[in-house]
Amino acid sequence: MTGRRRLTSPRPYKLLTRTAAVGALLVTGCGVLPGASGNSREPLTVVTWAPGGATGPDTVNMAGMTAMARTYARWANSNGGLDGHKLRVVTCDEADTSAGAANCARLATKEKAVAVVGAYSRHGSSFMAPLEGARIPYIGGYGASDEEFTSYNSYPINGGQAALLAGNAQQLARSCERVSVVRPDTLGGDGQAWLLKTGLTEAGRPEPADIRAAETATSYDEAAGRALQAAGTNDGCVTAVLEDRTETFFDSFRRLEPSYGNVRISSVLGSVGQPLIDSTGGRNSPFEGAYLTGWYPDSGDARWDRMREVIRKHAFGDNRIDPDDTGVQTTWIAYTALNELVKSVDAPQITAGKLVSALNHGAPVDTGGLTPVLRWRYKDMLGSSAYPRIVNTRVTFQMVRHGRLVADKKGFVDVMETLSEASAKR
Repeated sequence: MTGRRRLTSPRPYKLLTRTAAVGALLVTGCGVLPGASGNSREPLTVVTWAPGGATGPDTVNMAGMTAMARTYARWANSNGGLDGHKLRVVTCDEADTSAGAANCARLATKEKAVAVVGAYSRHGSSFMAPLEGARIPYIGGYGASDEEFTSYNSYPINGGQAALLAGNAQQLARSCERVSVVRPDTLGGDGQAWLLKTGLTEAGRPEPADIRAAETATSYDEAAGRALQAAGTNDGCVTAVLEDRTETFFDSFRRLEPSYGNVRISSVLGSVGQPLIDSTGGRNSPFEGAYLTGWYPDSGDARWDRMREVIRKHAFGDNRIDPDDTGVQTTWIAYTALNELVKSVDAPQITAGKLVSALNHGAPVDTGGLTPVLRWRYKDMLGSSAYPRIVNTRVTFQMVRHGRLVADKKGFVDVMETLSEASAKR
């Protein structure tokens, strides 16, 4: 992030030459859409991008997000489109590279997209500038890059990793006497530790033990040993935020744990989620009993029922779409937001400029309770130097019980004060 220390875990840009793979979806033929009042409503084009399964070291596969975007389009167009506008979704494989992200941003301009919606990329410095130049809004990204929370062109639906860490501190403060934080030994990791420290000390708990670990390690025995010792055996907790290496850390942790007694484990969604819990044994997973902080309601909540029905009827068995996956859920919410915005514009033609105007003037977005009602006026934003574009400072507390993520506390928890405090004192 320009002009400040990163508070999210950065990833090095990879100089790969893989070209972004592009797919477009236009469901239903020409003519009047079912439910439309006439032929005056023009189609609208949006772009969704995400890494589609690149095989490079430490690359991320979020193909479920582009698949969910296509599924949403099929469902929306079978029901008359968005406020009578046929929805055309163009997808792009971002390949988890800076070059791929830039290619996808250029594609959005070429396709005359009115928005980029529900996308994933860790390379905000590569994709945001081209979008800003073309004045194409970035609506409801996953929150994987710092630029999503600083660029005037971005309209986030969650508080990113910063909100998760602030929430994780509050969740742990309820029952943990001492906490060890295992995080990357990077500048971004320094920010993670600071957020957790701020949240814990605000709640009257001691400062956490800060355990630095290599991002690319294949074993974390040494870090696990130090974390367990620092947490102690009496109501101690160990939280790890190592993204895709979190599973590796807890493998090391479980091998050492018996010699230290019973210590509660914790993380945030994105580092641990239902798909990982399922793949590591479900009820017998090493994550059984863990505390987790998320952006949205747990995946068993009834507010996800419509999404699940849409997937069942319109995904045609696409096994890339896991309704329990946070990326898939983010894309669903982002397209729900787009639908609400298009309705608020209520015009024969939807342009990027009209969407930006609706966003900046505070058109309310109701996501069916999956987030608070969202608005992106200046007065709705957190406005701190570190996270100026955050409008949703609420998180959910969850835990793993019988192999499933369930609510640890009902409703949302607002972490605005912790985020503001951490930003002011950083």
